[in-house]
Amino acid sequence: MPITRIAIREGKPETYKKALLDQIYEAMRETVQIKDGDRFMAITEHDESAFAHGDFLGIQRSADLVQIQIFWTSGKSSEAKMAMYRAIVERLGRDPGVRPEDVLISVVETGAENWSFGNGEAQLAKAK
Repeated sequence: MPITRIAIREGKPETYKKALLDQIYEAMRETVQIKDGDRFMAITEHDESAFAHGDFLGIQRSADLVQIQIFWTSGKSSEAKMAMYRAIVERLGRDPGVRPEDVLISVVETGAENWSFGNGEAQLAKAK
């Protein structure tokens, strides 16, 4: 049940954006057991005036920075999250060719009662 938001600089081809979506999804399926079809993802594109970054923590980022925000309910282990970070970086390095320094990932966790997947119901809270 993650919702994934990806922010990039505008101008990348459709194949690049599709690769981002596919590789991030597959990395999550491999490492944090995201179920088949549990795919809610969006890419936003920003021009230079609306997309800023720095060399925080000594990491030299480029204009090809990919900012990934993953929202889900709490419960995933730290080990699983670390494996997911590594898998995302490895997969994006292969396709579409993103440098490891240009992959920024943040995870936001909330309670199950904060999710409605439709019909005005909190399906995950009901499942407990």
